[in-house]
Amino acid sequence: MARPMKWRKVCSLPEINKFGPLDSPADAETYVNMTVDEYETIRLIDLEGFTQEECAKQMNVARSTVQGIYIEARKKLAESLVNGKILSIKGGEYRLCEGLGNGCGRGCHRHRRGRCFTEDEDRGD
Repeated sequence: MARPMKWRKVCSLPEINKFGPLDSPADAETYVNMTVDEYETIRLIDLEGFTQEECAKQMNVARSTVQGIYIEARKKLAESLVNGKILSIKGGEYRLCEGLGNGCGRGCHRHRRGRCFTEDEDRGD
């Protein structure tokens, strides 16, 4: 029997969820889809300067899980940049944090932005 899924804790959804040549035709071949938890690893490790271990603690998952998520996220970034594809950020297996004071740490963006999103909020496609 497989282990139950452990949800990845994410502190904020991206304000903009599409990047790249936005005038490209909207077909599956011109898109690369990055999940929100992949976005969070890029944000924490590359932007905030976390180690993989710190990122894992922040997201409430194992370091090896973060490593796998991070590798996939970087491949998707490279595919988008090198092949001129639209990077779309949506979906994934995550839960939004509840903000500081509820197990969130220094990488939390919810307290910085002054607004909170729910998981159900449509971020647009």
